[in-house]
This record gives sequence, structure tokens and C-alpha cells, in this order.
Amino acid sequence: MSASSIQPDPLAIGRIPKTRFAFTPHPAATFRVRASRFEALAQASRLRPYLLFMAGIARIQASLADSLSPIEPIPADAIERALEGAMPPIDRRAMAGTAAYRETLSQFFEAVGVLEMPAAAAAALAALRAAGEEKTGEISANVLSDTLTGENLAEHLYVAAATQVHAVCLAATLDAERLVPVHVGLCPACGGKPVASVVTGVHGVEGVRYAVCACCATSWNEVRVKCLACGSTKGIGYRAVEAGEEDATVKAEVCDGCQSWMKILYQNKNPSLDAVADDVASLGLDLVMKDTGYRRAGFHPFLAGY
Repeated sequence: MSASSIQPDPLAIGRIPKTRFAFTPHPAATFRVRASRFEALAQASRLRPYLLFMAGIARIQASLADSLSPIEPIPADAIERALEGAMPPIDRRAMAGTAAYRETLSQFFEAVGVLEMPAAAAAALAALRAAGEEKTGEISANVLSDTLTGENLAEHLYVAAATQVHAVCLAATLDAERLVPVHVGLCPACGGKPVASVVTGVHGVEGVRYAVCACCATSWNEVRVKCLACGSTKGIGYRAVEAGEEDATVKAEVCDGCQSWMKILYQNKNPSLDAVADDVASLGLDLVMKDTGYRRAGFHPFLAGY
């Protein structure tokens, strides 16, 4: 297996019409769509057990998004201060300290126990349910800083999944049309890193690229042929798993300037692609890129071991 180098289309720069900057998520629908995509991808994948496990996680996330008490919106004055300072309205540290966030974690840990899982995953869940608030807080801090270590990865996966539920529900209370850019490659709603970017095929925004937040699922416009780690538009290239796959629907966008890469998904070629699910299912591309000199940018808690 080898990655083929694919040159960017120079006409992609500057030809996209002005379009809406950001979209906030519809909580339950976001997770239901993701679950369905995980299930579809599992049918012909060597990663079938893990993909089906992730489908179960997403189903539980969707159920909780529907059943949890309505989340308290961010105070209007706090939103105004954030927007005026070109800052994300969602304060991650403040979010993690709320009783509502802790309740979301507790309900998720309870609900996920019904899933079939390996013994190690079950042990990690049992450890979380028995852990005190201090330990859970430490893991939450890691998840919310988008920097996971090699320790307790299974525990981090569960906390990340529960955190996504809370963050997505909170992002849904924001007015997407008022969000403003905060920094290249950072979510305008919560300041998180993207899991990947998507070239959409949706009517009215065909060919437009949106980065997708790994935490709150907000998507925001980033111009094509641009590094989402450093912002450079020079030295950008594309790689796919198999040589000659110019029409690949999942590619690695590489930057020679900062030596980073991130996946880009082409929904304009395959509308069923989901940033989170297809990032996991395209693990082969990650393994190929491990043998290059590029480091993976962005963040994906469900691929933390890669």
C-alpha cells in the first residue's frame, strides 16, 4: 500500500462564491446520521467490530441528545463579548465545570454499558463509573485540550463521546450566522480543532470546503487548497491510499510548510460521507501517512492511538 501524490487544482483557489461562514449542528440528527454511516461502513470493512461499536456509541449519543434536559444557553452578554473579541462563545473550561456537563457524562457512562464490547473496554468503563470527580475531571481536561496521551485511551474515548453530546447541544443554541472566524483551523463556536474538512455537494454551496469540529460538530468555511494547521496556501499537495486515485473521496491534504496533514472528504462525489465516521474507516490512509515525514493535524479522539 502506498500513497500517491495528487496535485491541487489551482482553479479551486478563488473560484468559490461567497457563502455562509458557519453551520451549527442539529444534535440528535448529527449523531443518527453518523451512526448510520458507521453501520454502512462496517459491512465491508476489516474494522467491522470497531465501526459497529462506534455506531452503538453514536446511537447512544443521539438518544441522549433527545432525552437530556434542555441545555442552558450561554448568556447573551458573554456571547457578545466573545464575538467582539473574535473569540469562540463556548468557554470549554467553564463548560466542563457545570453540573449539566457532569450529568451528561454520568448518563452516558450508564447508557453505554448496554453495548457489546471487549473486556478491556468494559474494564475501562467500569473504572470510569467508579472514578471520583477529580479523575474524571482530569480526563475531561485532556479531551477538551485536544491533546490525549497514550495512557487510558479507552477512558478518554468514553469521556470524549459524552463531551461531544454536551458540546453539540450547546453549539446548537448559538446563532450560526453571527459566528466569526477566530483563527485558521479553529472552531468559531468552541475553539476546537477540526477532525477533517469536507468539500460539500449541497445545493448552493457546491464545492465549498467546511472544516468540521471534532468536539461540537460546528462546521465553518475554509478556502480550498489551504493548510488548516498553519494557514499556508503554498506547498499544498494531496495523497490517496492507492496510486492513480485522482477520484478518491478521502485524501490527505499535506503541507510542506509545516509538515502536517489532515484528511479532506469529498461529499460532492459521495454525499454519504461523514467526517467522523469516514475518518475512522479510512484508517489505512493514516497508516500510510505514518511512514511519511508529515504529522497529523486536527484531532480525533476515536483515533487517538494512531
